[in-house]
Amino acid sequence: MPAGRRRLAKSVVATVAMGVLLAGCGGTPATSPESTAAAVDLKSAEGAKGDITICGGKDASGIHKNTTAAFHTANPTINAKYVEIGSSTDQQRTQTVQRLEGKSTECDIFMMDVTWAPEFAAQNWLLDQTPVMEKIKDRLIPSTAQTALYDGKYWATPFYTNAGLVYSAKGKVAKPSTWQELYAEAAKAPGNGLVYQAQQYEGLTVNFLELLYSAGGEAVNDKGEVKIDSPETREVLQFMADGIKNGSADRAVMTYKEDEARLAYESGNFGYERNWPHVYRLLNNTKLAGKFDVSPLPSFDGKSAASGVLGGWNFAISAFSQNSGAALAYINFATTPEWQKHVAIDSSQAPVNEAAYSDPEVLKAMPFAKELLASVKGAKPRPQSPVYPQISQAIYKNVHSVLSGSASPDEAAKKMAEDIKTAQDSF
Repeated sequence: MPAGRRRLAKSVVATVAMGVLLAGCGGTPATSPESTAAAVDLKSAEGAKGDITICGGKDASGIHKNTTAAFHTANPTINAKYVEIGSSTDQQRTQTVQRLEGKSTECDIFMMDVTWAPEFAAQNWLLDQTPVMEKIKDRLIPSTAQTALYDGKYWATPFYTNAGLVYSAKGKVAKPSTWQELYAEAAKAPGNGLVYQAQQYEGLTVNFLELLYSAGGEAVNDKGEVKIDSPETREVLQFMADGIKNGSADRAVMTYKEDEARLAYESGNFGYERNWPHVYRLLNNTKLAGKFDVSPLPSFDGKSAASGVLGGWNFAISAFSQNSGAALAYINFATTPEWQKHVAIDSSQAPVNEAAYSDPEVLKAMPFAKELLASVKGAKPRPQSPVYPQISQAIYKNVHSVLSGSASPDEAAKKMAEDIKTAQDSF
């Protein structure tokens, strides 16, 4: 194993031991170790049978329950089950790394955050899915296919994508055209406030980057150069901190992940919520049904273009799977144009198949589908890096320190840059 890979492997093991392996954002190094993992055999899915296990996070939208049930109906010789291995992205990642590091055969398919492919591929933990992607990538939203690409090969197949949305209470607050308008409106009255994800985890990295990108800033450029120590970063950090101080955002958001933010908004005591598309269906099963608007994330101040952060989940086949043929059959089913429509209709998730967004059934179930597609296409990726977890941690820990009042925006911007460079140097 090359020295760089040995350092990375040690870093991964050490981080898991501390319980802080988290997903994040970084730049790809100029040189990186080449994975030697085997490629999937397309013919292995034909006549496949037996048991497979898909391992991933909390199935809040029911998408995995629906998919495994439909798959078994269509493929009675294969028994697929979904196992939750973490209630948050960070916990899921820790559990995933532990299993792959130990060469566990428990999970045939891992649900992979769109940022994980480089590191996991570099460890030879995944099967090369380039043959699969070459068959279907023309029907995918291009940016979603890119999330599975590393070192010239595809290490996963996209299942559903994501871009943040703003939910606004009708008759209480106006749909915002800028983040500054939103925060100003949210501060006007106690019931107008904003809820979002600001606990110390990957969600805070995403929420921060959404504002930073919309303000014209960047964290790491395409060359891997760290650009986060910037005037835009300081402006956004100050803006977020002021929002908590003046009541635009409830201070409790510093303890919120996605579900906590959704449940707080469901109380009816807030005007705005920043969350993902699947929340649309869940809100329509509450007393708020029909009482909220949905809109793409706004521009920061009207001077720069609005931008989200590309999210979503991909299927990765474990290199240690004992039934990779059945795993491939499952992926083939879940990525068909027909099932991709159900991704939206049944679960309010964002399909990776672009044609689904113009389907009449999808538009009926998800009236904001066209706006969502525009948001996904306009969202910027979190730069891929094998040291992604450490870089994300550098971002969310320092952002949280500003929100809590323990650091100034200037101190946090400098510390973020230092920590990101240290992470990159470790590879």
